[in-house]
Amino acid sequence: MKNALNGKVVVITGASSGIGEAMARLYSKMGAKVVLGARNEEKLALLAQIIATEGGKATYVATDVTKEVDCKRLIDKAVEVFGGIDVLICNAGISMRAIFDDVDTKVLHRLMDVNFWGTVYCAKYALPYLQASKGSLVGISSVAGLHGLPGRTGYSASKFAMTGLLETIRIENIKKGLHVMVACPGFTASNVRFSALTADGSAQGSTPREEGKMMTAEEVARIVAQGIAKRQRLCLMEAEGRATHFVKKFAPGLLDRIFYWVMSKEPDSPFK
Repeated sequence: MKNALNGKVVVITGASSGIGEAMARLYSKMGAKVVLGARNEEKLALLAQIIATEGGKATYVATDVTKEVDCKRLIDKAVEVFGGIDVLICNAGISMRAIFDDVDTKVLHRLMDVNFWGTVYCAKYALPYLQASKGSLVGISSVAGLHGLPGRTGYSASKFAMTGLLETIRIENIKKGLHVMVACPGFTASNVRFSALTADGSAQGSTPREEGKMMTAEEVARIVAQGIAKRQRLCLMEAEGRATHFVKKFAPGLLDRIFYWVMSKEPDSPFK
């Protein structure tokens, strides 16, 4: 894995914090030239400076992935500065916590705009360069993209949509050498949970889950790098994801009940 990203141009969305920041830091240390996209330009500038101080190469563009023009600008920057793209990691995303009965449909639109359309826009403009390099297109999905996650209707829907998009792009590019990977972390200790949207669209502000039992952003970054090196199709990162993938094939009804039970045990669960 050490040499898998050495010299490669890696574009990362949602790079200012959490999993995106962890990937930027790790991959630059592995020799990658990283291109950082996120809405917070100040955080991106600081991260790029830290990477440069540590001997790495980084550039950045303030990017709101819900805006097609911003996504094009990010891809253009990568090509302008580093001459092409070897890896695109569509990591920018938001979550939610509310049952469908209660959620405002505007929240669902927001989830799709960020998680799905953000992937569409970046992949569309990066695709010619990834085809030329026979590179990797990676979507950071979730266990919620393998099976519906109660209380996260918009999140599951957006991750299923991302998976469908990426799988279709993979099939269309069978003869072009493009690697496409859907990466599914479990619950991860990152700020995505704190900014998760509630039924009315306000930020959750706290998490109902225990931090110490979650994956770290650094662990996710390392496993994604391994998946890229092995050119995996589906990257499942822990027992929960592997079990979900397996049980769904043979006992989907049982999986429904397990998911309901687990989510009903969360503090302040919407399931009464």
